[in-house]
Amino acid sequence: MTDTPEKAAETDAEKAAEKAPEALAPAEAEAEIARLSEAVARADLAYHQQDAPEIADAEYDRLKRRLKAVEAAHPDLARADSPTARVGAAPAAGFAKIRHRVAMLSLENAFDDEDVAEFAARIRRFLSLGPEEPLTFLAEPKIDGLSLNLRYENRRLVEAATRGDGTEGEDVTANARTIADIPGALPAEAPEVIEIRGEVYMHHDDFAALNERQAAAGAKTFANPRNAAAGSMRQLDVEITKARPLRFFAYGWGEAPGLPAETQSGVMAAFVGWGLPVNPRAVHCESVEALLDAYRGIEADRASLGYDIDGVVYKVDRLDWQGRLGFRSTTPRWAIAHKFPAQTATTVLEGIDIQVGRTGALSPVARLRPVTVGGVVVSNATLHNEDYIAGRGASGEPIREGRDLRIGDTVTVYRAGDVIPKVLDVDLAKRPAGAEPYVFPETCPVCGSPAPRAPGEAVRRCTGGLICEAQVVERLKHFVSRNAMDIDGLGAKQVELLHELGWVTEPAEIFTLGPRYGPQGRNIERLSALPGWGAKSAENLLAAIEASRTPPLARFVFALGIRHVGETTAKLLARHYGDWESLAAAMQRAGEDEAARAELLGIDGVGEVLAQAVIDFFADGHNRGALKHLLAEVTPAPAEAVAADASPVAGKTVVFTGKLERMSRDEAKARAEALGAKVSGSVSAKTDILVAGPGAGSKLKKAEALGVETLTEEDWLALVGEGGTA
Repeated sequence: MTDTPEKAAETDAEKAAEKAPEALAPAEAEAEIARLSEAVARADLAYHQQDAPEIADAEYDRLKRRLKAVEAAHPDLARADSPTARVGAAPAAGFAKIRHRVAMLSLENAFDDEDVAEFAARIRRFLSLGPEEPLTFLAEPKIDGLSLNLRYENRRLVEAATRGDGTEGEDVTANARTIADIPGALPAEAPEVIEIRGEVYMHHDDFAALNERQAAAGAKTFANPRNAAAGSMRQLDVEITKARPLRFFAYGWGEAPGLPAETQSGVMAAFVGWGLPVNPRAVHCESVEALLDAYRGIEADRASLGYDIDGVVYKVDRLDWQGRLGFRSTTPRWAIAHKFPAQTATTVLEGIDIQVGRTGALSPVARLRPVTVGGVVVSNATLHNEDYIAGRGASGEPIREGRDLRIGDTVTVYRAGDVIPKVLDVDLAKRPAGAEPYVFPETCPVCGSPAPRAPGEAVRRCTGGLICEAQVVERLKHFVSRNAMDIDGLGAKQVELLHELGWVTEPAEIFTLGPRYGPQGRNIERLSALPGWGAKSAENLLAAIEASRTPPLARFVFALGIRHVGETTAKLLARHYGDWESLAAAMQRAGEDEAARAELLGIDGVGEVLAQAVIDFFADGHNRGALKHLLAEVTPAPAEAVAADASPVAGKTVVFTGKLERMSRDEAKARAEALGAKVSGSVSAKTDILVAGPGAGSKLKKAEALGVETLTEEDWLALVGEGGTA
């Protein structure tokens, strides 16, 4: 029997997924990168924004490793929005917001010895260090608490903010002043201005005593010390925070014009001299073996430390090398968190529910008999997709030795990274008689539309589109979410209620709630009378909606929910095109105009799949109509230019080609972007500078034909003022 085109495409995708990365043809590699990027980005979104995790930790790690391997084998196809861990969550309602002068980033994770070895090797490659050149790290416990930024001006504490979304955090200055470990003033030897970063946590004994007091008073008890610490810092009543036994460890800094040392360890020693506590288990390590020894020693003592940790952080000690290594979009290149193995428990799988996401993805969720895992009561967990339930991987390979999951099974549950519940395995000896294999639905449980699996994808998607209420609601939730429009007071439950009432069916209607039901209308009582609302909460929501009418361009683009466009890609598009009008016009032209399409593809990190998704979004008639309504209410603010005072390349488009000898290609790109340049992966008429090393080929010829300025690596370094660097 001859395969259908769909079956043949699916077979091709499965074959590509089984190939070694270097054996993939360019078209196969691009499709594989697109598939993996979507899967990992979708998992990140479910975890960080929707609080509804959908894939197991082991599967997430496998997908991410495969993605990195394919990108490494095909660097020209690598996307700048290749997904990494999200920085955090947006600031909570009720607190003023503080914009971080230096972003508070998250850390890349390592899960085994090989990851740690690759971290060290990657640093050597980036810095072009020989194998004999010393490379020293500082290893310290990773505290499981709440990150805090303390700003001192004239050596006095003037500001304290949580991490928030990495860009903005909650103003908790008054609460921070109540923590005994945080000095209100620094000594004379400290610089006049410095931001000190660390972790607020709670000791196990203090946590137990707090819960005893809470229980005796009939108040809510806390699930774990981290929740207790975070909840205590986010109290609007400072007296409540003052009564809580909070502690603080310093681990780094933000804005710091004058650091007291040239190494991470030296700065930490200065902090101690200034009266700030740092973790006493921090240790110097001069090899990968020493890092792993430190990790195992700290892990062995984990239970006796008296506070929760979930891994060990490794940081390059030399600050000049930290500066050269710089940052990715959400993580520094010079640090990594080596996570501890997950904690497990056994319980019964009582049911499997299917949730429908904003892209129509059908995600299975395990309903569990409640069980305590690592101090937290777990009643549901992710099952990822139908393959995971059936006991097979994305390429058909067996997982759990091929054991499927059935309702009534006794299963092992673990919390990945001590946070997300996952179903790990099943005990077949305890399987009840008559337990039937789970049949994954082929139609949407919400609207009844067909839910097929596209070739190369592991998930089924509802084809109902706009007739599927679940997708409409999930798209609205995404639009108002923390890292998108970030409208305080309009969370998931409020969106569901407003949509159920028929008051909000598309994003634009959020911004007409005021005229329809607010002070400008005659029915403010209708909004105030909603379940769980009152006059004050209704007024606060309308004020928050008004405050969000001029969102940053990148947030606005991300909020639109374009497939494959994550936060990083949205920032790339915003930075490249500058304002909404230019971006929208370019995307509409790119569907037919080759020059506009080439410009889009020329953005470093934008490939064919991503470009087509953006073009298709702007070409869709319904999307254009919804955008027209939305832009009548909202005016996206132009993208902020990258700060690069006196940089001769700020705003210019630069392409690197050939072999660079003074630095790695990654370092060259990172330095150019730090100076305000736009780095592109292809040469076009809009290219300003081509930096060509030995072996430059077609890009150099095209640049010469177009009259693009061409520089050698030495010319480039001289231009940007680094001619004397090594």
